[in-house]
Amino acid sequence: MRGHINQRLDWASNDRLGLLPTVHADDHRLGLRQLAAGVSIITTRAGEAPVGLTATAVCSVTVDPPRLVVLVNKKVAAADAILASGALCINVLSADQAHLAKVFAGMVEGVYGPARFDHGRWRSRVTGAPVLEGALATFDCRVVKVFDESTHHALLCDVLHASEPLGGEPLIYVNGTFCRVSPLESCE
Repeated sequence: MRGHINQRLDWASNDRLGLLPTVHADDHRLGLRQLAAGVSIITTRAGEAPVGLTATAVCSVTVDPPRLVVLVNKKVAAADAILASGALCINVLSADQAHLAKVFAGMVEGVYGPARFDHGRWRSRVTGAPVLEGALATFDCRVVKVFDESTHHALLCDVLHASEPLGGEPLIYVNGTFCRVSPLESCE
């Protein structure tokens, strides 16, 4: 299967729409601030050293086969480590784990690199990528395809291990801040 792209070669974009300019990056950024997203810590290893970052661009692709996609900025150290290892773990954060989100987003002064893993309790599963104990859910994955998308890598991943969900409120990122969900109605 190596080298197979899975791109629809019988489809073409609308030529008329292709001539239109895209929105200015600042306008796009302002709109995206309103797009609430769940918060995860993406982890891997660079050799023996644990590496991680906070991410909001994680999405389910399919259940069968079990696949997720993660977008990672090419400039962060974890991007090269993920490409080298071919493995990552998606650790879905709960509302009471906002401090961990800040640690792995580089928002806590003086905490960098492997020292980030001094926060929280970590273990490993199938791939060896760090798994956060107490996360709402964890997905230990192998990367099966990498798509070059401008400033980011889109990483298509097969899920090799998924934790039993713990339940609780998810951590959400919206309008430049971490927050918890307050449902308008019961979700049951």
